[in-house]
Amino acid sequence: MRKFLAALLALLATPALAQAPSTDPSPRAAQDPSPRAAQDPLPRAAPASVGLSPERLARLTASFRAEAERGQLPGGVIAIARRGRLAYFEAFGHLDGARTRPMPRDAIFPIASMTKPLTGVAMLSVLEEGKLALTDPVGRFLPPLATMRVAVGGSATETVPAARPITLTDLARHTSGIVYGSRGTTPAHQAWQASLGGMLRMQAPAFVSGMAALPLLAQPGTAWEYGLSTDVLGLVVEQASGKPLGTLLRERVFGPLGMRDTGFVVSAAQRPRYATPLPTDPLTGRPQQVTMGLEAPGFECGGACGVSTAADYIRFLQMLLNGGTLDGKRILSRKSVEEMTRDHMHAGIANNLTVTEPDRIGWGFGLTVAVRREAGSGMLGSPGMYGWNGVFGTTMWIDPKEQLAVVYMNSTPGQGRQVYRRMLNSLVYGALAD
Repeated sequence: MRKFLAALLALLATPALAQAPSTDPSPRAAQDPSPRAAQDPLPRAAPASVGLSPERLARLTASFRAEAERGQLPGGVIAIARRGRLAYFEAFGHLDGARTRPMPRDAIFPIASMTKPLTGVAMLSVLEEGKLALTDPVGRFLPPLATMRVAVGGSATETVPAARPITLTDLARHTSGIVYGSRGTTPAHQAWQASLGGMLRMQAPAFVSGMAALPLLAQPGTAWEYGLSTDVLGLVVEQASGKPLGTLLRERVFGPLGMRDTGFVVSAAQRPRYATPLPTDPLTGRPQQVTMGLEAPGFECGGACGVSTAADYIRFLQMLLNGGTLDGKRILSRKSVEEMTRDHMHAGIANNLTVTEPDRIGWGFGLTVAVRREAGSGMLGSPGMYGWNGVFGTTMWIDPKEQLAVVYMNSTPGQGRQVYRRMLNSLVYGALAD
């Protein structure tokens, strides 16, 4: 994991534009950088009125403040909505790793892989226009990826032809065979890392052509493997829509939902609200730094490059929980949301999800989100709940049965982030009082 973080952060050091920008003078940045610390993102409700114990929510606040005070994390922001109402929206600790500035509720965080569900919604929005289908082969939009080869036993040189093309479902479900090179030790992984280790400095065509020359780790549709699939999906969305991913998201998601601080780069006006980690990892003592979003990546990568706030993201989640609509603005149809959030795994797919997410025992995967099955789990919650995490410490989930949406924003890139995700899960469900 430390190798993955180091490689990912290094990729962001040199900005370059992957594709011609739109006519918008700033398609990557949020449109309105003005602070809204005093504003609630959803209508407020007294916790008890929506079945949450005020006393137990106070325990949640005290627990996270104590962790910040003892120097285990700088700080964070937590938002909880239930039955369509905002029941909890609190900041704790400090905005900066030096612990000199109190954490504001409108702090901006690099959300890393929590960008993936944003891309999933963008893809389904284009699908609703009839411009793509989940069964489409990726080669329809990115011809260099039409015919791929598959590594034999993890080899980088011994390969066989792919038995079938990679589909858009494979990309959204992480069953494409595409990997993160830093997430394994096989020769195939090493080849991916050597070729695409600097992918965020590449223009999109070079990224795609480089990928076309690499072997997939598994036959498409046969194994869940975490990797660059959603970044490819974002490029598919661009090709199908004719617009840069950031522009499409701003027009169809961020703008209608009022997500003013969500985008792919932090503007100069927003930088004072950018959250940073502690200078050293409390568990290892090693230096740590996160700069994602402070400079534009080579292309707007739909898998990991976003920045957002707790207020913005809880609105995005409430839209999904509402079946695709919020405040009279329809983003997706109800059936699209249902398709996104159902389990798309089946018995013929090797489920390696716990390799990446050790607490997701008994979970499957939908379209860019993990989905809890009927079976037991390493977390509290309900069958049908869904969500995902970001490598720098953020997490979110939706529990439709409980009409519950939760966002946790913080900057904790070390392994301690796993501890706080478990703690949050226990404290939130421990506060249910109906």
